[in-house]
Amino acid sequence: MTSRPVAVLSVAVLTAAFGLAFAQTPAPAPAATAPAAVATGELPIPSAPAPAVSKAWVVMDYATGQVLAGQNIDTQLEPASITKVMTSYVIAAEIAKGKVKASDQVMMTEHAWKTGGAGTDGSYSGFEVNKSAPLEQMETGMVVQSGNDAAIALAEHVAGSEEAFAQLMNSYAAKIGMKNSHFVDPTGLSAQGHLSTAHDLALLGRALIHDYPQAYALNKIREFTVGPITQPNRNLLLWRDSSVDGIKTGHTSNAGYCLMASAQRGDQRLIAVVLGDTSEKQRADDVQALLNWGFRFYETHKLYDANAQVSVQKVWKGASPQVRLGVAEPLLVTVPRGRFEALKSSMEVPQNLIAPIAKGQRVGTIKLSLDGKPIAEAPLVAIDAVDQGGFFRRLWDSLMLWWKSR
Repeated sequence: MTSRPVAVLSVAVLTAAFGLAFAQTPAPAPAATAPAAVATGELPIPSAPAPAVSKAWVVMDYATGQVLAGQNIDTQLEPASITKVMTSYVIAAEIAKGKVKASDQVMMTEHAWKTGGAGTDGSYSGFEVNKSAPLEQMETGMVVQSGNDAAIALAEHVAGSEEAFAQLMNSYAAKIGMKNSHFVDPTGLSAQGHLSTAHDLALLGRALIHDYPQAYALNKIREFTVGPITQPNRNLLLWRDSSVDGIKTGHTSNAGYCLMASAQRGDQRLIAVVLGDTSEKQRADDVQALLNWGFRFYETHKLYDANAQVSVQKVWKGASPQVRLGVAEPLLVTVPRGRFEALKSSMEVPQNLIAPIAKGQRVGTIKLSLDGKPIAEAPLVAIDAVDQGGFFRRLWDSLMLWWKSR
């Protein structure tokens, strides 16, 4: 991700009576130099390498959350063990709230051992039944080895039961913005109503990376040992591509072979999800192709930092005659490589801003488009507060506003 200016701005300037109304002005660009203009006749980006046999797939830019390509991205499907990314998120969030600790001793209960242990058809970590292990070790076993036994034991420790933990999962999923997901268990073992989508899972991966990077870091561990058993991480891309540092595999007979992976090359990070593939190798090949395509044909730019001045607007009836506007969060945009200079920006700000204006108050919107299509938008907020002016300032401005409106 690079920091660049918006090189071309298209903003309608409003002319006010007596020249007193402050017009909507273009946002001043940061000091960096924009890339060279795209040549006339630029070839279109080739279609993404769509997995031939998967049920759904998506590739997303991490910084902006923009979907670069996908198919059936909002179709509800079984997520298999990718579910454990949601389990990791809940655990990290509860640790952050002080409700549990990484050093807690977690019991491998008989229920967890019987439901997800070595005697089942699914993947397991091998922690001994009726014995405890530190939460951080149990979680590593869940993440690296995809241990169902560890996931269940962790859920019981955090919430008392799988059912109670699933309620936490769904609450956090709603907070993340996973609109088409419903979780029933912490493992991803097939259960009635346990469903998610490729888009929702990409949002989940993005949230884990952003909110709890320490928890996310467990996903790049290649192998983990519990007792006499050493098991490898099933994400084959960890061995193929040094830019890949997660996230999670999954497989059941109903879900097929699934993979959610993330990679960072330079300042850019992408997330790709494939659901319902036909083999362990195929899911890795499909996700690798999607990541390569995304990095090859797209780039992410930071246009403005949080609270950096984007525009200055006139204020009526204020102690100050103007207010600085900016964005509350860094404004980023993902565009095809070489097309950054073709971006156009416009601002929507009320013609008459009247004090008082609170610091951080939303007063408008900045919008970005490419080839006439919306790309991104963000609220414009007041960087500084503007208090109400004195009696004579308010009286004079009221007169001017009245005269303008005639």
